[in-house]
Amino acid sequence: MSITWYATEDGQVLDLHNSCGDPTSATPDPMPTQGDILRAFRQIPLPASVLVIQPPGGATLVNFDTNFYTEAAPFERTVTLLGHQVRFRIRTQSFTWHFGDRTETRTSKPGAAYPALDVTHRYLEKGTVSPSVDTTWEADYQLDGGAWAPVDGTVTIAGAPQRLTIRSATPVLVG
Repeated sequence: MSITWYATEDGQVLDLHNSCGDPTSATPDPMPTQGDILRAFRQIPLPASVLVIQPPGGATLVNFDTNFYTEAAPFERTVTLLGHQVRFRIRTQSFTWHFGDRTETRTSKPGAAYPALDVTHRYLEKGTVSPSVDTTWEADYQLDGGAWAPVDGTVTIAGAPQRLTIRSATPVLVG
């Protein structure tokens, strides 16, 4: 019987399963397949992006460009897979912006703070919505210090919705 597990650098076991084989066989550890690499990547705890809305304070105006962005930095993780060290370079591939009014858009960049206005949305009616952003992560992997190769798949993490009130404003002349 062999036991296969995925573990982080600090020893946290992410997944464990058994398989039967010839216990007298002196074969070396099997090499992880692309499927094993993808399963290990999917087991890594990936962060959800936090949505930032401008103007701040949980309110915006009808017919006003509301700015959205998030921050999602690339990072690395190393796991032990079938007795081999697998190093992952993890980065964002795309962001899906859900504006809460049944519209959405997809970008490859995380938006930016004002005045950049990379990801904006104009609400046409007053009310309350719950916008959010989903982040799709991709990675390259390195097996036992060898050459880097792309992981054959991605992982999408849903972000928590934020509460946003859309108000209407009426101009008033004063004098």
